[in-house]
Amino acid sequence: MLGVRHHGPGSARAVREALDACTPSVVLIEGPPEADGLVELAGDEGMRPPVALLAHVTDDPARSAFWPLAEFSPEWVAIRWAVERGIPARFIDLPAAHSLAQDPDRERDFAPATDPDATDPDATDPDATDPDATDPDATGTDVAGTDATGAATGADRDVDHHLDPAADPHRDTAPQEPRTGDHLRIDPLAVLAETAGYDDPERWWEDVVEHRGSADDALAPFAALAEAMGALRERYGDGGHARDAVREAYMRLQLRAARKEFGDAVAVVCGAWHVPALAARSTVSADRALLKGLPKAKVDMTWVPWTHRRLSRASGYGAGIASPGWYAHLFQAPDRPVERWLTKVAGLFRDEDRTVSSAHVIEAVRLAETLAVLRGRPLAGLSETMDAIRAVMCEGSDVPLALVHDRLVVGDVLGEVPPSAPAVPLQRDLTRTQRGLRLKPEAAERELELDLRKDTDAARSRLLHRLRLLRVDWGEPAAASRGSTGTFRESWRLRWEPELAVRVAEAGIWGTTVLAAATAKAESDAIGAPALSDVTALAERCLLAGLPDALPTVMSVLADRAALDADVGHLAQALPALVRALRYGDVRGTETGALAEVAAGLAARVFVGLPPACASLDAEGAAQMRGHVDAVHTAVGLLADVSPPGLRGRWQAVLRILGARDTVPGEVRGRAVRLLLDEGELREGEAARLMGLALSPGTAPADAAAWVEGFVGGGAGGSGGMLLLHDERLLGLLDAWLTGVSAEAFTDVLPLLRRTFSAYETGVRRTLGELVRRGPGATAGGVMAPAAIPGFAAEPDRERAEAVLPVLHLILGLDTPRAAQVDNDHDHDRAEAPV
Repeated sequence: MLGVRHHGPGSARAVREALDACTPSVVLIEGPPEADGLVELAGDEGMRPPVALLAHVTDDPARSAFWPLAEFSPEWVAIRWAVERGIPARFIDLPAAHSLAQDPDRERDFAPATDPDATDPDATDPDATDPDATDPDATGTDVAGTDATGAATGADRDVDHHLDPAADPHRDTAPQEPRTGDHLRIDPLAVLAETAGYDDPERWWEDVVEHRGSADDALAPFAALAEAMGALRERYGDGGHARDAVREAYMRLQLRAARKEFGDAVAVVCGAWHVPALAARSTVSADRALLKGLPKAKVDMTWVPWTHRRLSRASGYGAGIASPGWYAHLFQAPDRPVERWLTKVAGLFRDEDRTVSSAHVIEAVRLAETLAVLRGRPLAGLSETMDAIRAVMCEGSDVPLALVHDRLVVGDVLGEVPPSAPAVPLQRDLTRTQRGLRLKPEAAERELELDLRKDTDAARSRLLHRLRLLRVDWGEPAAASRGSTGTFRESWRLRWEPELAVRVAEAGIWGTTVLAAATAKAESDAIGAPALSDVTALAERCLLAGLPDALPTVMSVLADRAALDADVGHLAQALPALVRALRYGDVRGTETGALAEVAAGLAARVFVGLPPACASLDAEGAAQMRGHVDAVHTAVGLLADVSPPGLRGRWQAVLRILGARDTVPGEVRGRAVRLLLDEGELREGEAARLMGLALSPGTAPADAAAWVEGFVGGGAGGSGGMLLLHDERLLGLLDAWLTGVSAEAFTDVLPLLRRTFSAYETGVRRTLGELVRRGPGATAGGVMAPAAIPGFAAEPDRERAEAVLPVLHLILGLDTPRAAQVDNDHDHDRAEAPV
């Protein structure tokens, strides 16, 4: 009986030594028996841990569970030991067919109702449906009988009940066993550490296991741990893990069968918590009675890549460890681990352009060893090395130390699974496509820049968009970098998570290839879309993903929804997505004729319905409608090149109507006038006239402030401030209105004005303040005189204007003689209109 701590490198080394000493005829391992046929794959050259066994219900892949294994997991060491020697290795835990078929109501028959791990198998989070969620692993420290299974929900709030009196109001401050009716879950590792006088269970584990040498008797450590677990189970019973009784009954039956076949030459590698229960005397009939009536489902199982980060307790994995990268290092470098670790840290810092010399490493090693002596530890552990790194290499700062924790203590190592591992057809097609596009899944997040004019990058873009349609979010669109905002460039953030294997399995119901599955999923989403804007967004995504076969269905649904939807707001929301889709279609060479027709028809309906829809709106409705006006304006500008002629003119006519009607809210009227001004459709002085009318004494102050917000605020952003800087008449009108508002009305309009001007950049606000401070005394007829504006002179400065010309000639590539001739010919014009 080799009781272990899962994901413990000391346990892994001890298991290897014990197996070498005993040479059993069969190795029994805690895990789902359905994986027996996958054991041989552990010896494949393409298999590189961390990996995980993935089980999911055949007809419902969302009901799934993982059994992660790292290189330093005792179970992985046992599997590899058996495969290398041709010895049978079998899993003996409760089958996944039973665990994943559990009905929540039936599960309460043997799991307490307060157990947070008696979860709904239909939960979408694959970790939340872990078949061994109630194992002591889920308490966060997995020495005593923990399994190598997926994370258990609610684990964090169940940790250390025996140490935290606040966890149970009925308990005294002194540690004592939990009351039977409370189903409190103990943390065996913390109990043992506390008994030994440690307040940190991880430090105790390092001192008594990781830092010990090889024992003379390879089985002695397991005997000692089994004795400790026996004492704990005698005191705490099932420790609040009622479900263990069923699992242990099945394990005992499997152990009897193995002993009947192989005699006593049997090695059992399981969580140490289970050892006393497996060694206990029990009848076959009693064990079978516990298993009677368990539901069963048909499950599929395979190997999938895992990551060190997902082995971390911080990821929510209940059986996780605090430092998977550190434990991997201890397993790989049993000799001089501190020196090797600090050398690795120095390499990381150098890669990040931090100055770290060999002297830093030497001093850090000395400091770590000295700290270990001062703290009474046999060897320096993770806490000593991290303290030494902070003091010597980080100059006392925790900022670079966080990089060490993220990259090395936890790490982003991603395992690999050989192509021969079982997989759904969709997964095989995805893997084949990834290889063809040289797009390797990685655990660390990375940026990917795509130029859609290149065939390979365009194919990568289509793959990532198709996966997003299938809810396989391997890539997430990011803001374009390198100063590029064109449609020919895309930026993505890529990060492969183990759960994506479950999403791929779920998406397998839509097709056997990524293209076929995404097409079927898009058609289904279009038919079931709740709103018109959802359908237009889907049409855009179909073009991004390159799904021409899905477009007819999507366009048919879109045309039907657009014809029946009379809400102008819905139509205005839908139009921008359609226009963007047209642009993306042009970039990708997709046929978008039908899309252009629908977009033009949608725009025409918006033009007709918008003026009536803007009448008599409250403040909230006006703000929302202003957003619709902005969106439609942008869409019309993009649509004008591919739509019937006259579309832009019709839209400008709509804006004129909106800007002139008194029944339209001030915010929308102001925005319409501003858009016409930006388009150059207002005669000289027309904008000032309209502003003067809007800010006249007869207009309510609140409505006038709303007009100002629409004209120079909101979506206008900093450009509204620049408009006021360069058009003194508008600034003078605004200044005259604001100074004439009564004190009571000013208090009411101040919040809206503050919101309007707070969007301006600091420099714009400062300059506006200077203009207003100096301007009122130099205005005539409400118009600020240029001479009163800082930076503006009454006459152009000829000398300053001419100083610009040489640079301008150089930029334009003009030769000096010709430039000089031009200067002479146009000397008078240059003085009147300086550069």
